[in-house]
Amino acid sequence: MTRFVLRTLAFLPLAFAAWYFAAPLLLWPALAIVRAIAHAGFGKLVRAVEQSGAVATFVTTLRAGAGVVTVDVNLLLYSFGLPLFAALTVAAAKKHWLRDLAVGYVALVPVVAFGALADFLKNVAITSGPAIASQTGFVAWQRESIAFAFQFGSLILPAVTPAVLWIAMHRGFVAAARVDSLTQRPTKS
Repeated sequence: MTRFVLRTLAFLPLAFAAWYFAAPLLLWPALAIVRAIAHAGFGKLVRAVEQSGAVATFVTTLRAGAGVVTVDVNLLLYSFGLPLFAALTVAAAKKHWLRDLAVGYVALVPVVAFGALADFLKNVAITSGPAIASQTGFVAWQRESIAFAFQFGSLILPAVTPAVLWIAMHRGFVAAARVDSLTQRPTKS
């Protein structure tokens, strides 16, 4: 288990560097999901969703004075689970690690999209102030749901999902590590 932890720690900086520099490409599928949901579910609120690096810019129909309200969402805040999952997967040195990386990536992209959408909605419905929030048409229970979705999508999903997914995909490794740790315990005399 110690070797696995050390390998994971060694791969983490590499995974985070690759994730950071490849973010515009890696996050494009999440942005495609965000665009589809924004146009289908919030078409009256969102004119366009643009990408600049790892930032999604929501161009809204909302007005602030003479201008249109735009909301920037940093997708890196919701995608840090990608390099975490990658480091764990590579460190486990499983035979089909590339396949596992691909499956993990596909499973984690919707988590990024969820976080980004929740962040956008929180910005326009709650933190933008009453003049903007009133234009959204959200009622109290919807704003409460948005606040919950934002907390869940920013604090829980990005951190927990990669770990749970990795454990589910590496049950044999986890079981072997558990058995190994049980057999390594010193005996009390």
